[in-house]
Amino acid sequence: MTTKTIPNTPACESDEPVCCAPEGQTVELLTVPVDGPAADDELAAFAKAIAHPTRVRILRMLAKKEARMCSHIVDELPLAQSTVSEHLRILRGAGLVQANENGPRVGYCIVPSALKRLKALLEAV
Repeated sequence: MTTKTIPNTPACESDEPVCCAPEGQTVELLTVPVDGPAADDELAAFAKAIAHPTRVRILRMLAKKEARMCSHIVDELPLAQSTVSEHLRILRGAGLVQANENGPRVGYCIVPSALKRLKALLEAV
Protein backbone atom coordinates (compact mmCIF):
# COMPACT_ATOMS: atom_id res chain seq x y z
CA MET A 1 0.00 0.00 0.00
CA THR A 2 1.19 3.53 -0.74
CA THR A 3 2.52 5.45 2.25
CA LYS A 4 1.04 8.89 2.63
CA THR A 5 2.84 11.92 4.01
CA ILE A 6 0.79 14.12 6.31
CA PRO A 7 2.30 17.56 6.82
CA ASN A 8 2.15 19.18 10.24
CA THR A 9 0.01 22.30 10.21
CA PRO A 10 -1.30 24.39 13.09
CA ALA A 11 -4.92 23.92 14.03
CA CYS A 12 -7.46 26.62 14.77
CA GLU A 13 -7.80 27.86 18.31
CA SER A 14 -11.59 27.47 18.37
CA ASP A 15 -13.69 24.34 18.95
CA GLU A 16 -14.76 24.34 15.30
CA PRO A 17 -13.72 21.33 13.23
CA VAL A 18 -10.24 21.74 11.88
CA CYS A 19 -9.59 21.39 8.16
CA CYS A 20 -6.80 19.02 7.43
CA ALA A 21 -3.94 20.15 5.29
CA PRO A 22 -3.75 18.73 1.78
CA GLU A 23 -1.92 15.45 1.45
CA GLY A 24 1.81 15.65 1.03
CA GLN A 25 1.67 13.16 -1.84
CA THR A 26 -1.06 12.54 -4.38
CA VAL A 27 -1.49 9.19 -6.05
CA GLU A 28 -2.10 9.51 -9.78
CA LEU A 29 -4.77 6.88 -10.36
CA LEU A 30 -4.06 6.50 -14.04
CA THR A 31 -0.44 5.41 -13.51
CA VAL A 32 -0.91 3.04 -10.56
CA PRO A 33 -1.95 -0.49 -11.59
CA VAL A 34 -5.33 -1.71 -10.34
CA ASP A 35 -4.46 -5.39 -10.73
CA GLY A 36 -1.63 -7.62 -9.67
CA PRO A 37 -0.31 -8.68 -6.27
CA ALA A 38 0.43 -5.14 -5.00
CA ALA A 39 -3.04 -3.90 -5.95
CA ASP A 40 -4.57 -6.99 -4.33
CA ASP A 41 -2.70 -6.26 -1.09
CA GLU A 42 -3.79 -2.63 -1.22
CA LEU A 43 -7.45 -3.56 -1.76
CA ALA A 44 -7.30 -6.10 1.07
CA ALA A 45 -5.90 -3.43 3.43
CA PHE A 46 -8.69 -1.01 2.49
CA ALA A 47 -11.28 -3.77 2.92
CA LYS A 48 -9.93 -4.64 6.36
CA ALA A 49 -10.14 -0.98 7.39
CA ILE A 50 -13.78 -0.60 6.33
CA ALA A 51 -14.83 -4.07 7.51
CA HIS A 52 -16.52 -2.70 10.63
CA PRO A 53 -19.88 -0.85 10.51
CA THR A 54 -18.62 1.83 12.90
CA ARG A 55 -15.72 2.68 10.61
CA VAL A 56 -18.08 2.92 7.65
CA ARG A 57 -20.28 5.23 9.71
CA ILE A 58 -17.32 7.40 10.64
CA LEU A 59 -16.37 7.70 6.96
CA ARG A 60 -19.95 8.72 6.13
CA MET A 61 -19.88 11.31 8.93
CA LEU A 62 -16.62 12.76 7.68
CA ALA A 63 -17.90 12.82 4.10
CA LYS A 64 -20.76 15.10 5.17
CA LYS A 65 -18.40 17.70 6.65
CA GLU A 66 -14.98 18.94 5.68
CA ALA A 67 -13.52 17.88 9.04
CA ARG A 68 -14.61 16.94 12.53
CA MET A 69 -12.99 17.02 15.91
CA CYS A 70 -12.63 13.64 17.60
CA SER A 71 -14.90 14.77 20.43
CA HIS A 72 -17.67 15.58 17.93
CA ILE A 73 -17.41 12.11 16.41
CA VAL A 74 -17.62 10.59 19.90
CA ASP A 75 -20.73 12.69 20.63
CA GLU A 76 -22.48 11.21 17.58
CA LEU A 77 -21.67 7.57 18.29
CA PRO A 78 -22.86 5.40 21.19
CA LEU A 79 -19.28 4.36 21.94
CA ALA A 80 -16.55 5.25 24.39
CA GLN A 81 -13.92 7.75 23.30
CA SER A 82 -11.22 5.06 23.41
CA THR A 83 -13.24 2.83 21.05
CA VAL A 84 -13.79 5.67 18.57
CA SER A 85 -10.08 6.53 18.74
CA GLU A 86 -9.20 2.92 17.90
CA HIS A 87 -11.52 2.98 14.86
CA LEU A 88 -9.97 6.27 13.74
CA ARG A 89 -6.48 4.79 14.21
CA ILE A 90 -7.37 1.92 11.86
CA LEU A 91 -8.81 4.29 9.26
CA ARG A 92 -5.67 6.45 9.49
CA GLY A 93 -3.45 3.40 9.15
CA ALA A 94 -5.20 2.50 5.90
CA GLY A 95 -4.74 6.07 4.65
CA LEU A 96 -8.50 6.70 4.38
CA VAL A 97 -8.50 9.41 7.07
CA GLN A 98 -5.91 11.94 8.13
CA ALA A 99 -5.60 13.91 11.33
CA ASN A 100 -4.54 17.40 12.26
CA GLU A 101 -3.35 17.37 15.86
CA ASN A 102 -3.35 20.43 18.08
CA GLY A 103 -2.53 19.37 21.61
CA PRO A 104 -5.32 17.20 22.99
CA ARG A 105 -7.69 18.18 20.16
CA VAL A 106 -7.52 16.24 16.91
CA GLY A 107 -9.40 17.12 13.73
CA TYR A 108 -10.11 14.32 11.26
CA CYS A 109 -11.01 14.39 7.58
CA ILE A 110 -11.25 11.99 4.66
CA VAL A 111 -8.38 11.58 2.22
CA PRO A 112 -10.18 12.00 -1.14
CA SER A 113 -7.42 10.37 -3.20
CA ALA A 114 -7.60 7.25 -1.01
CA LEU A 115 -11.35 6.92 -1.60
CA LYS A 116 -10.78 7.36 -5.35
CA ARG A 117 -8.10 4.67 -5.22
CA LEU A 118 -10.43 2.32 -3.31
CA LYS A 119 -13.13 2.90 -5.90
CA ALA A 120 -10.71 2.20 -8.76
CA LEU A 121 -9.52 -1.01 -7.11
CA LEU A 122 -13.08 -2.21 -6.56
CA GLU A 123 -14.11 -1.39 -10.12
CA ALA A 124 -11.23 -3.53 -11.39
CA VAL A 125 -12.48 -6.61 -9.55
